[in-house]
Amino acid sequence: MSAPSTPELRRPDGAATPFGLYLHVPFCATRCGYCDFNTYTAGELGASTSPQAWAAAVDGELALARRTVGDVPVSTVFVGGGTPSLLGGDGLAALLDTARRHFTFADDAEVTTESNPESTSPEFFGRLREAGFTRVSLGMQSAAAHVLRVLDRTHTPGRAVAAAKEARAAGFDHVNLDLIYGTPGESDDDLQASLDAVLDAGVDHVSAYALIVEDGTALARRIRRGELPDTDDDVLAHRYEMVDDTLRGAGFDWYEVSNWARSDAGRCRHNELYWEGADWWGAGPGAHGHVGGTRVWNIKHPARYADAVSRGELPVAGHEVLTAEDRHVEDVMLRVRMRSGIPVEVLRAEEVVRAEGEVTVGNLERDGDAYVLTDAGRLLADGVVRRILD
Repeated sequence: MSAPSTPELRRPDGAATPFGLYLHVPFCATRCGYCDFNTYTAGELGASTSPQAWAAAVDGELALARRTVGDVPVSTVFVGGGTPSLLGGDGLAALLDTARRHFTFADDAEVTTESNPESTSPEFFGRLREAGFTRVSLGMQSAAAHVLRVLDRTHTPGRAVAAAKEARAAGFDHVNLDLIYGTPGESDDDLQASLDAVLDAGVDHVSAYALIVEDGTALARRIRRGELPDTDDDVLAHRYEMVDDTLRGAGFDWYEVSNWARSDAGRCRHNELYWEGADWWGAGPGAHGHVGGTRVWNIKHPARYADAVSRGELPVAGHEVLTAEDRHVEDVMLRVRMRSGIPVEVLRAEEVVRAEGEVTVGNLERDGDAYVLTDAGRLLADGVVRRILD
């Protein structure tokens, strides 16, 4: 098999859109039953790679990235995984130092790391603040022990809330908790208890996602064998309304279909960069990026990824140059999901007609020069997008 061609990754001259870095940490202590991300446990990797080898390879890739895109000021950094907190506070601080050696950060750069509540502590959060992290995202999923067991999550039900409070005590103004709703066996009371716990944590951002059963996961196999019931669309819609009603009643507002913040300052600027079609470099095994209209994704396995970097090559597994039509479709798909809506000027004449049809049936409303999802329309967002694009 021939090696993939090297993509042309160049920001347009004078580009004013933000530029971000996504840094992928592929390590996990255990594999959650619903997860299909590019992650590996120590047993799966064996002796083929180590956190030290991975860190050296990310350093090498970021050096290549700087030579490729030039001295682009970084507006946002997001460390994801996997379980970045397994690196510890010192490991994450070193990763951030590596990124800073290659790129200049904007004075107001947003710097986020994901963390598993069980691998955090007050000292961990203090080290992150000292290193320059500005935001923490904690995987909570649920406050119900039996729901966590179905998801194969290892943290205890109250640990996520405790970790969020520790992060805030360490000086983090911006803390997110992730929820998953619709897990087999979850009740309305279970979800309400999870929402009450989130509010007790005092965070300023909540992400809540309907459980998606991905092919090839342990959870999918259990459902296929009949050990667990499949998800139910009507239940998922009801649970979404519970999430929205509770959070909005507590002073949060949605700014993307699955994301709520107490204020504009609490919104995740890195995710907004994705949704608004800006540029970011994805570094690490399996990381995805987008630069100047080209989408690129890295080699997945950490050892093969590191080997490519050691040869002075971008560790690219594949890329796609987006056509004008691709960009238009993506723009509509993502912007319709945002509270700011899809500007009328972005839509073609026939799409405006179809959007007006969605207004008539109550799925969209006009807000100035944009179409915005109604509360009912958010439950049907994917269908609204399909019908506008037809």
